[in-house]
Amino acid sequence: MAFPRYADLVADAARRVRELMPWDLRDRLVAEPSLIVLDVRERAEFTVAHIAGSINVPRGVLEASCDWNYDETLPLLAGGRARAIVVVCRSGNRSLLAADVMQRMGFATVASLKTGVRGWNDFEQPLVDDAGRAVDGDTAERLLASKTQIPHFYLQIEVDAAPLMQFRAHLNETNEKTGGNKY
Repeated sequence: MAFPRYADLVADAARRVRELMPWDLRDRLVAEPSLIVLDVRERAEFTVAHIAGSINVPRGVLEASCDWNYDETLPLLAGGRARAIVVVCRSGNRSLLAADVMQRMGFATVASLKTGVRGWNDFEQPLVDDAGRAVDGDTAERLLASKTQIPHFYLQIEVDAAPLMQFRAHLNETNEKTGGNKY
């Protein structure tokens, strides 16, 4: 039995979900200030460049964020099944899948941004970083080129280095005794 591939799932969702082009979203944002723009990319992706005013709920916690009584519950979504929502991601695939699930969860007016944030940037619409600073279009293009290539300096991760240093010292001590590599 053949199982559906990712592209099959996306194509199937596209049959049920309304898709907007970047210029459609731009016009709706002007006409409907209460429109919710829901970005389902991972936090690190959202942090470096997103549509101003959008909210971030990573795809992995979407269903719990849209429902009551979960740690991830977002009241704006859980209580917003009648609100107009446009779901966005990097290229338009994850947002299609997310919008499809949201429709099944009872969200009446949900759409997906075809071409995603990349298309929004290609249409020369503004993006901001987590601090609200404008992200230059060329910079955004590089950041959005691959969701796996976010420069490390954009990620602010606090790590307690002491355990790592202790482990490294232990490895070096062990390797000195056995003639292995130094770390």
